[in-house]
Amino acid sequence: MSKEKLEGISFFERHLSVWVVLCMVLGVAIGQFFPAIPEFLARFEFANVSIPIAILIWLMIYPMMMKVDFASIKNVGKNPQGLYVTWVVNWLVKPFTMFAIAYVFFNMVFSGLISTDLAQSYLAGAVLLGAAPCTAMVFVWSHLTKGNSAYTIVQVATNDLIILVAFTPIVAFLLGVSGIAIPWDTLILSVVLFVVIPLAGGILTRSNVIKSKGLDYFSNKFIPKFNNLTIAGLLVTLVLIFSFQGHVILENPIHIVLIAIPLIIQTFLIFALGYGAGYLLKLPHSISAPAGMIGASNFFELAVAVAIALFGAESPVALATIVGVLVEVPVMLILVKFANSTRNYFSKEKA
Repeated sequence: MSKEKLEGISFFERHLSVWVVLCMVLGVAIGQFFPAIPEFLARFEFANVSIPIAILIWLMIYPMMMKVDFASIKNVGKNPQGLYVTWVVNWLVKPFTMFAIAYVFFNMVFSGLISTDLAQSYLAGAVLLGAAPCTAMVFVWSHLTKGNSAYTIVQVATNDLIILVAFTPIVAFLLGVSGIAIPWDTLILSVVLFVVIPLAGGILTRSNVIKSKGLDYFSNKFIPKFNNLTIAGLLVTLVLIFSFQGHVILENPIHIVLIAIPLIIQTFLIFALGYGAGYLLKLPHSISAPAGMIGASNFFELAVAVAIALFGAESPVALATIVGVLVEVPVMLILVKFANSTRNYFSKEKA
């Protein structure tokens, strides 16, 4: 992509997959040559939640939550079709197609390559990704496709509200169907810790800063201070997770590729559904492109957090969610390029 088209994405975000690979190498090396480090950190747990990783995950999620303007929801009724596309694709389609695709690949196509237990674990990781549509990086994808920023905010804000009530039952149902018993209290605790608390904190921070300093200060001076905090928190978290996962990766490096295949297929499918629906409904490109991007990309910070809380940082489930991080950025940039190249096929009407 040209330098112009990438001006809305930071250096770290642009090369996120590269950093993930480097973190994987560093984490595996630490796990192999300095095993005392992950062993020491593993001692700090509360209710099966790793305290060091929980702190890092809050650092990832909190800055994103400050960017969401829930006041924009009052504009929801002005042009609801784009919202309907987002809601239907994200919550009535995406989790279930992710389950179906992952089930077919892990339990059938790859049955001779991975054990039944690993197939279940990778399926669980895919389900967590599929039930967590994007809430933050979509602002980047929307910018790169010249999306309607005000409408994107509404799409993200309503999506965050739906996550609060839909994520837990959908994950519990799909994991139950796959034969994995999940304690509801642990799942609910994970959502409270990694969605409700940072969301409430983000709302309060946004409100107080805007009230005391103004919206211009908040948008142009306050928020930029946190630009790299989310990525830094993510990368340090990955180093810790891969230090726990080192033996699994070294024994089964091909599994990274096996996990990536259904995740990539799902990403293209969901984008096609959202973007195609926008075209069929004659929605402007500035609404259709972000609608497709929200469903195609994932709130991988939440998926990683819940995987760790439910199954542990050393689990194959956590590894599966990390692979989601690894493949997301390059795949989404491909979709951004496609969306930009097909802009002329969409309605010219104003949003």
